[in-house]
Order: sequence, then C-alpha cells, then structure tokens
Amino acid sequence: MSGHKHTLLIDRPDVSNATLVLAHGAGAPMDSPFMGKMAGLLVERGLTVVRFEFAYMAARRLGPKKPPAPRAEMVVPEYRVALETAAIEGPVFIGGKSMGGRIATYLLAELYEAGRIKGGICLGYPFHPTAKPENVRTGHLETLAAPLLIVQGERDPFGTKQEVSGYSLGSGVELCWLPDGDHDFGPRGASGHTRAQNLARAADAVADFVRRHG
Repeated sequence: MSGHKHTLLIDRPDVSNATLVLAHGAGAPMDSPFMGKMAGLLVERGLTVVRFEFAYMAARRLGPKKPPAPRAEMVVPEYRVALETAAIEGPVFIGGKSMGGRIATYLLAELYEAGRIKGGICLGYPFHPTAKPENVRTGHLETLAAPLLIVQGERDPFGTKQEVSGYSLGSGVELCWLPDGDHDFGPRGASGHTRAQNLARAADAVADFVRRHG
C-alpha cells in the first residue's frame, strides 16, 4: 500500500506562515465537509493546508467496494510518502482528523527530532474506540516531548474531557477543549454554543500553536 501515489489537495493563503499536512479520518475522505471547512478556516489564518488520502480511501472512489480502514499503525509509511510527495518548504506541521491525526503522532517524535517538522496537530484524537474506554491509545504519547496540539470536543465519544483528564500525557502535549463538542466539534442545541463557534475556536487554537512553534 505504501507505493500508492498520493493526489494532493492544496489550499494556500496569499501569505503563508507555515504548512499543515492534514490527513482524513477513518470514514470520510479528504474533501469531506469537515475537512473542507477546517482547511478554509486555517487558510484564513495564514496556513497552507495540504490534504491527501490513504490508499484504502482513494480506492473507495474507484468502485463499489468499500475497503475498510486498516489499522492505524499499518498506514504510517503512507503518511511518510505523502509528506515526501508534498515537498514542502518553510515550517511544516503534520496532523489530521481523528485516525489521520493518530497516524501522524506515530511519526511526530522522529520527524521533530530530525528537524523536519515543528509539531503535530490532531483534530479529535481517538483516545480509545467508542464504548471501549479501557482500550486506551496513548502509550506513545506518555513520553512525547515534541509539540502536539490535540483539539477535542468535551463530549467526544473517543475521549471525553473527564476521561482524558485521568491520562498521563507527555510534556509536549497540549489540549484545547471545545465546549460541549462531539467528535466533529458539534455541540448540542441547548448548550449555548454553536458548531461554527467551535470550528473557529479550533482554527484559532491551531493558528496560535503554529505561531508559537513555527
């Protein structure tokens, strides 16, 4: 699968401060409404956003078969290839939505220490599978010193604010909590918050993180 040639979707502002390589989540492609909206908000804040698709998701566009998402660890080499394909100059950050962000975190320490990237950004980290809070996916994050921003909805079924507050995370990990947000950052109607507000908050947090580390 790592031989898959990536098609890149690149959004650029007039003046770019840094580039964020953004991978999609397990179930939705690189041009999903969430990915498109976040890319637009980040471009407004001076970031170049590079999106790509893992081979299984690209294959879903080609035929009626819907290949399942592979295990996150299995597609780490594909993320590496996408990064090389993009051939980016200037400050680079890697990240993604949900599974895409998780995959990026497996490369974070290595690429940061090599001086190739400035940090990582996860939009909704899947701390555990839904309804399986005992299967925590934070082993590699417990000692992480490289800068990582995790933007998370307070009600995210893959890791709520209450659950995550009990985890041991490395010195490089920062958390930004979105009020009453779910996995796509949407709050409930009666919460007094809106999805648009939460998406803007997420973009502001990313832009601030990039400013500090870029």
